[in-house]
Amino acid sequence: MHAASRPDRRLGCSTISFRHLDLEMALTWIRQLGFRGIDLGALPGVCDHVPYELNATAVASVIATVRSSRLQVRSINGDIGDLNLPLDGEGRRSRDAHLDALLSLTAGTGAQALVLPCGALDHTPLRSLDDDLDLVAAELIAAARRATQHGVELWTESLHFHRLCADMTRAQALSDRLADSPVGIVMDFSHIVASGGDPLDFVDRFAGRISHVHIRDAVPGNINISVGRGAVDFAGGLKALADAGYTGHFALELETRDITDDQRPAATADAAQHISDLI
Repeated sequence: MHAASRPDRRLGCSTISFRHLDLEMALTWIRQLGFRGIDLGALPGVCDHVPYELNATAVASVIATVRSSRLQVRSINGDIGDLNLPLDGEGRRSRDAHLDALLSLTAGTGAQALVLPCGALDHTPLRSLDDDLDLVAAELIAAARRATQHGVELWTESLHFHRLCADMTRAQALSDRLADSPVGIVMDFSHIVASGGDPLDFVDRFAGRISHVHIRDAVPGNINISVGRGAVDFAGGLKALADAGYTGHFALELETRDITDDQRPAATADAAQHISDLI
């Protein structure tokens, strides 16, 4: 991608898009494709660009690698365990330590926010749905308070096709519990469509709470599709966001499985051009 066709300034790229590479090489590709900003993937089993055992040495190493790339980090997509799982004392201490390490990383990279999931990678509640949603909301609100102490924000991907809040009804129930909190919402086109939902409905419900937007294509039941190959109406969804007054950033999160790894740079460039034309 040459300079004349650089992605729109508001469009970044998640390192999850290049999760098959180590962090330094992933950042190199993202920079060469003309992006100015990134989301940093820190999801065990999905993207290992940030070590799960995140001690001070590891935090400093990741910060140094990111700073050397000269890319702006907009958010860190992390995981501190199943937020609908009640913890004993040791579990609480371990989770809080992991959260503080991720928040130190968020602040140290200059990112705006840490993103946490909306519950376990399972649609079935551990107790009752209401009890689980109460606990997820409480954990997110507590994490947001800790984030404030680090000078950053806390967001959640409130609808995630593979997690507890897997559809619009559950996303609404979680959002209702977060209504008076500083927790922001991340909108992901692919999870909405995979769950059978409508991005326009999501924007209508949550426009005032949306802090960030993930871009990936999908069909019902499948989120791992390249932009332009699925059923997502990006033109309609992005227009709805603009009409609702959304002025934040977008990120390509191309955890796609319909292309080979050597096709990934070209597919990312094509997706960036397509989305940039619509923003």
